[in-house]
Amino acid sequence: MRELLERLRVPLLVVLLAALSLLVFASDRRAMARGALDDGFLPGFLLELAAPVQKVLSLPAELARSGWGRYVALLDVRGDNERLRERVALLEEENLQFREALVESGRLQRIAEMRTDFEAPMRPTQVVGQDVSPWFRSVLVDRGGADGVRSGMPVVTEAGVVGLVTATSPHAGRAMLLLDAQSAVDALVQRSRARGIVRGDGADRLYFELFVRGDDVQVGDVVITSGFGGAYPKGLRIGEVVEVEAASERLLQRAVVRSAVDFGRLEQVFVMLWRGPTLDLLYEGEGGPPARAEAPSAGAPGS
Repeated sequence: MRELLERLRVPLLVVLLAALSLLVFASDRRAMARGALDDGFLPGFLLELAAPVQKVLSLPAELARSGWGRYVALLDVRGDNERLRERVALLEEENLQFREALVESGRLQRIAEMRTDFEAPMRPTQVVGQDVSPWFRSVLVDRGGADGVRSGMPVVTEAGVVGLVTATSPHAGRAMLLLDAQSAVDALVQRSRARGIVRGDGADRLYFELFVRGDDVQVGDVVITSGFGGAYPKGLRIGEVVEVEAASERLLQRAVVRSAVDFGRLEQVFVMLWRGPTLDLLYEGEGGPPARAEAPSAGAPGS
């Protein structure tokens, strides 16, 4: 019997609700015929009973309707979030480009000042690779003979000397860095005018060998090209003295120089379309004569 009632519970509830609806409907019809809808106990009781029942029955539909509304609103919010993320990414990219443009404009300003100081045209070029040889310190650039670049031309950045062009093809070139063991630059201390040779050690250090033992050189002194030797015009910044080695049995006094250029972050460099007479003789016959200005006696840029 109990199982039968369990099975018939839902149908019985439906029949009961239908009967109550019919009873309310019949009662309303009779009350309307008498002209008074709120007369009598039974109509009021049935109306009171029908209100919560109707609320329960309409609850699933109401929940479904409100849930659908929230889902549609959530889709709108998701779409807004996607658009906002795209906008933020676009703004970040524009901000990055603006910052890069500011950095680049600063470089170009300093290079323009350097060009004025040395009266030499400069060819901007990008560093596209490093020499794979473990015995040399050099980089590959994307300008060559077709752009007026010749072997023996100095390579610089807005900070100072990078090296020297040693080989070219029509559209590429190789530049030996100051750090190369074969690199040797005639230089002087800007403060005391003490002269010497700056050499690379093939790794990451520069050594300044002074011509006169006991010459005045101190930590913090700025070292610039002297203009002698014909490889570089006078006044290009090489670096700063960071250590003066103690006197020893070595004939020449020596100091350690930190390069003004960060060789680990070379991106854009400039080839000075200038070649001294000595290197003109050394590379005689390679291409046409480069556009050249006489090396002026300017001070180091930025000094």
